[in-house]
Amino acid sequence: MTLSRRTFSAAVGSLAIPLPLVASAQDAFPSKPIRIICPFAPGGGSDFIARVASNLLSKGLGQSAIVDNRPGAGGTLGTEVALHAPADGYTLLLIAGSYTVNPSLYKLKFDPIADMTPVIQLSKGAYVVCINPNKVKATNLQELLAYGRQNPGKLTFASAGNGSHLHIVTEYMFGMAQVKATHVPYKGTGPAVTDLVAGNVDMLVAGTEALMPHVKSGRLRALAVTTAQRLPAYPDIPSVAESGLRDYDVVAWHGLIAPKGVPPATIAKINGALNTGLKAPELVAQLDPTGVSPAGGTPEQFGNLIKVEIPRYAKVAKDNNIKAD
Repeated sequence: MTLSRRTFSAAVGSLAIPLPLVASAQDAFPSKPIRIICPFAPGGGSDFIARVASNLLSKGLGQSAIVDNRPGAGGTLGTEVALHAPADGYTLLLIAGSYTVNPSLYKLKFDPIADMTPVIQLSKGAYVVCINPNKVKATNLQELLAYGRQNPGKLTFASAGNGSHLHIVTEYMFGMAQVKATHVPYKGTGPAVTDLVAGNVDMLVAGTEALMPHVKSGRLRALAVTTAQRLPAYPDIPSVAESGLRDYDVVAWHGLIAPKGVPPATIAKINGALNTGLKAPELVAQLDPTGVSPAGGTPEQFGNLIKVEIPRYAKVAKDNNIKAD
């Protein structure tokens, strides 16, 4: 999921969230700046959402929140730093779907469930399944999957790299459809999109922001979105589930977690401030046209999402012998 700087700047800048009353002595959190570690490089969609969260926290808690980018090893380097920080609520970690994939690909120095405290899901969206219509003549997902079954290994699909979330969710779809296709990994979503448009690969599953401009121009064809329901922003694109794979439901999400042991009252305060900010009509109106929506909810709901996705993607990685770059 890749979101533009202009979209996020406009969305965050337009929010009007009142500052809270001065905290009492027995409820002093936060009394110093909060750090959000983003385990990805500056300038990408994850970085933008981390900065949205920092802005919402600053306004909602009356204390500055800064973003600390720590990229590397699929996000595991920054994750290790964050989860080994003091459990006081002053260090949070921005995570994406890759957090639930990495346990199957890397020898981690932390337990992705036991060593963290869920805080909140920040965003939700969908990936879109796109083809180059000059390479593949399918007009819908059923036709694409039928072609793949009839021609094992002939269909080529791009991803953002071996073991990336885009790689895993594509193999997950093909596994359910009993399709064998050829994976072509790239170093990021951008190069994968470029080669798809150029006709060097047949298809790609990626974020709406990266692919829909090319769909609107006619250079690519969108066959389905990965969520169980259609996206309000693109109501004419069916879901993978309604296209025949009824149990397929992949959400492109971001959220915040904290180290294990952060006091529940502190987590509740952070969660409350972010839930309030995420409901701001200005933010919803700015993000909805992109196919991405604010999420919100309880820490328990976000924790359950993580617990469900880790074993799901572990099976996909094992079944397809997927290794990290």
